[in-house]
Amino acid sequence: MVEQSAIIDVQGVTKQVRDANGTLTILHDIRFQLAPRESVAIVGASGSGKSTLLSIMAGLDVPSAGTVQLGGVDLFSLDEDGRAALRGERLGFVFQSFQLMAHLTALENVMLPLELRGDREARQRATDMLGRVGLGSRLGHYPRLLSGGEQQRVALARAFVIEPALLLADEPTGSLDHATGESVMQLMLELNRAAGTTLVLVTHDPALAARCDRQLRIEAGRLVD
Repeated sequence: MVEQSAIIDVQGVTKQVRDANGTLTILHDIRFQLAPRESVAIVGASGSGKSTLLSIMAGLDVPSAGTVQLGGVDLFSLDEDGRAALRGERLGFVFQSFQLMAHLTALENVMLPLELRGDREARQRATDMLGRVGLGSRLGHYPRLLSGGEQQRVALARAFVIEPALLLADEPTGSLDHATGESVMQLMLELNRAAGTTLVLVTHDPALAARCDRQLRIEAGRLVD
């Protein structure tokens, strides 16, 4: 039974893949719940299964067993289109590699998720959000003309502009220098608090993890205390 207050409920998630040597288990029976406004860091060594878990939580990857419920909706009871529609309404993403569309301006990148769901105020809302992340003077710039820190601020604006219930961030400062990464992380936490979003942060950085409300540690695909 999912607690009424849970934003996301992960129960018994296991992920297995077959390779030349047989079956490899990437995740073993992962179970946890996240409450509204909670910030959680998923930590562990490279190859421990952190990013796979994040992909399953987003419905981008399918578990071999187990369930993920987002706002009471079982992600894997939906088809691919249904999961995409749910992501468009409730999930924001921030990636290490920014994942901006190179042929779109900063403004157009932030407008994109709003336009995909038919928001008639997409341009104004995207403009306002870029102003909030300090890029009001960069609306017409393409990603190649922006620094790494500026590109990640565009990515943050794109993630928060849909007012997501859940934000998934995979090593969001991993490709930035320390000072720029610190600035971006501070901005992300400020936006997260203001929006009341639940944050899941995958990171190798213990200092970043410590800024979250709690930490979930994965070792060899298992959730450990």
